[in-house]
Amino acid sequence: MKTIAIIPARYASTRFPGKPLAMLGGKPMIQWACERVSAMPELEAAIVATDDQRIYDAVMAFGGRVMMTSPNHKSGTDRCGEVLAKLESQGERYDVVINVQGDEPFVEPSQLRSLIAAFDDPQVEIASLKKAVADEATLLSPNAVKVVTANTGMALYFSRFTVPYQRGVDQQEWMRRHTYFKHVGIYAFRAEVLPQLVKLPQGELEKCESLEQLRWLENGYRIKMIETSIENVGIDTPEDLAEANKHISTIE
Repeated sequence: MKTIAIIPARYASTRFPGKPLAMLGGKPMIQWACERVSAMPELEAAIVATDDQRIYDAVMAFGGRVMMTSPNHKSGTDRCGEVLAKLESQGERYDVVINVQGDEPFVEPSQLRSLIAAFDDPQVEIASLKKAVADEATLLSPNAVKVVTANTGMALYFSRFTVPYQRGVDQQEWMRRHTYFKHVGIYAFRAEVLPQLVKLPQGELEKCESLEQLRWLENGYRIKMIETSIENVGIDTPEDLAEANKHISTIE
């Protein structure tokens, strides 16, 4: 099974402009992600997808593979779709595409391997990760997306709200009575499914929650959720970067 990792990277960011080029341990953040996934023997290729010449030049400078994409994409999934289409037009064929977050420079290879393994089941179209919620602040935060799944492991719904709601139970008792899961936003797609997803119009649920994966569920696609115990180190703000630089030796 041929698998490619595509790393969407954009310069514009409300909270942290230029984030992919921010220096972490002496290297731009995007380089960490590239080197991390490029070292995996399970991946046939790893490529950065960007709409910014500065990021393109930086990736070329450290010897990574990079492709320019349209500045009009609204999501990393759309950017991945364009790269896949261009690669296929050049004769490169893949079975699985992993959308790796460029703002998670310490992405764990074991997580990517678990996503790849999910496609041993021919019924799996999309795979992603979930992690048990460990504290009430995360449970109640709209920035931590919660996911509920069927007994088959397929996602039923994603929400910024705390789901499921426990009727008649004091909120402080919720975590003791039920295991909640948050969504870890790394996706893997079967290569023939990704072009279908990027053509879908925005759905009503997606508009409500501002979560693109709800568009896929609304249109009948299934998302296999794989449980992980790893707490990913994401960098969303300059403060996150400063903290990561303090502890670079322990989290590398």
